[in-house]
Amino acid sequence: MNLDDALQTFISESRELLDNMEQALLRIEQAPHDSDLVNAIFRAAHTIKGSAGLFGIDHLVVFTHSAENLLDKLRAAELQITRELVALLLEVCDHIGTLIELVAQKQAPGSEVHQHSQTLMERIQLSAHACATPPSAEPEQAAPAPAAVATSPAAPDNASDCATTSHWHISLRFGPQVLRDGMDPVAFLQYLGTLGQIIHIVTLSEAIPNPEEMNPEDCYLGFEICYDSQADQAAIENVFEFVRHDAQIRILPPHSPLADYFIGHDGSAQAQQQHSQRLVECASLTRTEAEAYLRAHLSTEADPAVATTATAAPAPPPPAPAATSSSSSSSTAVLAPARPKENKSSPDAGLIRVNAQTLDEHINLVGELIIASASVNLCALKSASPELLEAASVMNRLVENVRDSALQLRMVQIGATFNKFQRVVRDVSKEIGKDIALEISGAETELDKTVVEKISDPLTHLVRNSIDHGIEPADVRLARGKPAQGTLRLHAYHESGSIVIEVSDDGGGLPKERILAKAIERGLVKPEQTLSDNEIHQLIFEPGFSTADQVNNLSGRGVGMDVVRRNITALRGSTEIDSTEGVGTTIRIRLPLTLAIIDGFLVGVGGSSFVIPLDMLDECVELTTEEMQAAQGRDQLNLRGELLPFIRLKQLFAIADTPPPVPSEQDLSNLDPELAFLLQPVLRENVVVVNCAGRRAGLVVDTLQGEHQTVIRPLGAVFQGIACISGFTILGTGRVALIIDVPSLVQYVTHRDGRQYHSSGHKAPAP
Repeated sequence: MNLDDALQTFISESRELLDNMEQALLRIEQAPHDSDLVNAIFRAAHTIKGSAGLFGIDHLVVFTHSAENLLDKLRAAELQITRELVALLLEVCDHIGTLIELVAQKQAPGSEVHQHSQTLMERIQLSAHACATPPSAEPEQAAPAPAAVATSPAAPDNASDCATTSHWHISLRFGPQVLRDGMDPVAFLQYLGTLGQIIHIVTLSEAIPNPEEMNPEDCYLGFEICYDSQADQAAIENVFEFVRHDAQIRILPPHSPLADYFIGHDGSAQAQQQHSQRLVECASLTRTEAEAYLRAHLSTEADPAVATTATAAPAPPPPAPAATSSSSSSSTAVLAPARPKENKSSPDAGLIRVNAQTLDEHINLVGELIIASASVNLCALKSASPELLEAASVMNRLVENVRDSALQLRMVQIGATFNKFQRVVRDVSKEIGKDIALEISGAETELDKTVVEKISDPLTHLVRNSIDHGIEPADVRLARGKPAQGTLRLHAYHESGSIVIEVSDDGGGLPKERILAKAIERGLVKPEQTLSDNEIHQLIFEPGFSTADQVNNLSGRGVGMDVVRRNITALRGSTEIDSTEGVGTTIRIRLPLTLAIIDGFLVGVGGSSFVIPLDMLDECVELTTEEMQAAQGRDQLNLRGELLPFIRLKQLFAIADTPPPVPSEQDLSNLDPELAFLLQPVLRENVVVVNCAGRRAGLVVDTLQGEHQTVIRPLGAVFQGIACISGFTILGTGRVALIIDVPSLVQYVTHRDGRQYHSSGHKAPAP
């Protein structure tokens, strides 16, 4: 991976971390004592800071470090969670996002961004002091030595027994699992450079085995480091937070006792001399100090009792809490595991990142494979070869499995999109002075990632509209017997092969009389025209339509709801509105699960072919001669006692009355009787009964050609806006079949009595 690829990975991961950080901040207001949320916020900021340091993004490191200091106080319970503090941290989160976007655009922060950074850092510092809890009244005392170094010699009172260097010493021994966990040892050294300066470093390579025994996925490195930094011990310890469970780490502050530099090493004379040589090479000890300690230490070997006391504990040391810095300059830090080692066989360990463009190309190739498979099936059907038919059947089944697997790769949960509205509701309700709670359900519902990406903006319009227009102010709600806090709900679920997203509120509902009066005033509805409640509600989607008395920053200009309908229609979706004045409003969006490949049902009308989405098909009915004659000149059919409105696709699309090409009788006589029956032309009319959101309608077609895996292709710019058609597909014969837009067609059929047709803004063709 080159540097540019690594930088893109950093940007992508940072965006995810910021999303997690924002969600945790929004939840922490309701759970201020949840330490897991506090730790999650701190880890997100710490990881971004560390990764930014690896790429030399100093301005991001400085700003995030300032925020990290505040979060560290929060983690240590030195600060209390308040609404003002959460608001500040949300601003910090937004600003980090701005800095990362500048990195993504390869731009340096301008003066305005730099000034905002300075302002936020000053506010962070003020908040840290203003909200801090009073310091403990207990007298300051040195931190106790960790259990891991209990057998080390006691710190001498004589200053000559301490190192003269004013630098830190860091001893690192990385475990073999570090590389497999995605950690780069060099990255930690680079990150140290952001907090100070590495004076000298000695790389330990004696653990590297012979080449034939080496595992390329194992880490064999260790380091002895002389380090100069003004950072405190806790800050240096945090550098190695993510490898505590897979490394032996010892941190010695300046002027530590000479004995502490030899803790954790074998007591033999040769091992001690080798280690002292490394300490001299990295400038942590002078040669005089190292030789003086060795003379004093090795001279006690003749006395076993003294040798037992002077010998360091064997490596690795037992797990012990990390020692914290104190007023004593001889404190030693041993970073022990902060948590149990994670199970490497967990599901997350098998996750990989895939570029979205690569995934789209994969889906396109699967689509081409489906088209080629349809062509092979047609050739096999014509050849009547049993072996070829069997092979084509097996291939068709495998292609279908590949299709389902490929589509599953694009399926994502809608919960991530829903969670983004926690911030929208919080900020907007605060701006307009309302108390509104957001309730989310069905967050685990999955749909195509393309649909998720394109539905975010329409949902934002609907949420903001519900907050501003739907939910009343607190005094009005109390006067109506409602709780002062309003409730906005986002709910998603699957229904009949589609996904349904509901945006509902417990506000005042849509004022039908005002909407109708406004529509008559604007000429959208004639005064004598009678409209149903649903048709009145649908008027709010007309361009420029608004009943607001005044314009504000959120709404009132009539811009937005028409965009909502247009975007949803572009996704082959539909909208429904249920509203009761004084009770609330629910706007229901119905969308297809995927925009790429669907199961369809192929029908023929004249010489043309059409595809109907299979999940919207209820049944197919063959009309008898008597029923065909009775249906002439009518647009309704008595289907088992149910009055079913129907429409003839031949008339709707003005298709010439020419039969489709069919095989000759001689060709049919040479085929198996079952195959010949399938290829025979159907001379009677057939009614395909479709169902959309509980409304049924019939489509009269000439032939029923069976199920068909349909690769959806978008219509070109010239043909966009054609009512009742959502796209096209390519058949195995190479011919084109149009895909029926069932929601638009059902709506057209059920509103054929002269009422205004509300769909995508395009007028449906007259039958």
